[in-house]
Amino acid sequence: MNAQLATRFAPSPNGHLHLGHAFSALTAWTWARANDARFVVRIEDTDRTRSRPEFEASQLEDLAWLGMTWETPVRRQSEHLGDYQQGLERLQGLGLVYPCFCSRKDIAQAAIAPHGPDGTPYPGTCRTLSADVRATRIAAGDAHALRLDLARGLDLAQRLKGNALTFAEEGSGPEGETGRLPVNPVPFGDTVIARKDGVIAYQLAVVMDDALQGITHIIRGQDLFFATHIQRVLQVVLDLPEPTYHHHRLIADDTGERLAKRRNSQTLRDMRMQGITPTDIRQMLDLE
Repeated sequence: MNAQLATRFAPSPNGHLHLGHAFSALTAWTWARANDARFVVRIEDTDRTRSRPEFEASQLEDLAWLGMTWETPVRRQSEHLGDYQQGLERLQGLGLVYPCFCSRKDIAQAAIAPHGPDGTPYPGTCRTLSADVRATRIAAGDAHALRLDLARGLDLAQRLKGNALTFAEEGSGPEGETGRLPVNPVPFGDTVIARKDGVIAYQLAVVMDDALQGITHIIRGQDLFFATHIQRVLQVVLDLPEPTYHHHRLIADDTGERLAKRRNSQTLRDMRMQGITPTDIRQMLDLE
């Protein structure tokens, strides 16, 4: 095995897997086998309200049923919160993080820009609060998230790289993007780095996990293409390795809608119970 190459599949245990997950996992696993690379399964379970052990068990059963194998032990984000805290403290030390006291309603009412890839972009309401106001509100116990000051982060990242920030895309983004692509995280606004409950948010946790696990190739769906722009900023300012990206096509249902847990898409668990085989799944996904 080439220990210098690695990819991963990283589900959140907040529901059962569907065909879209199967396609993503099998695409990554097949690449790993073809390149004699490590294949990692990571459980992204920092969402305390939605993550459930029974969903994790079901997801691992589905992957094994599909014929996949992976490194053990499986990394669970909930068991490594201290790693992410170190990353947060480093960002704070660089002056790239500020407290945000806004509710979702506040953001929706204040937003003047059109929707970005991740919904309504944050309008920067709390970015300009004075240090005294911030300290007073925190001392009063006002609930707050922590946000990345995107403009400052991008500026620092570009200065550290010595030129415009880019990333390597070996697949095909939503508009057919491929090659060496410029980083443009502006449509996201100042993304949340730590939620109001104190848990580190996805964007920071995922870049730290990928670095800690030695992930060299990130293979995932086109719906996560835009997250790459934020993650590249974080990778550079935190001095983390740069992976190569491949954003594969998405699997849609008969109506053309992308498969998703929130749409109650048919699950692999249901298909297994109906007698559908792993070979059938590969044929459905044009992987045979």
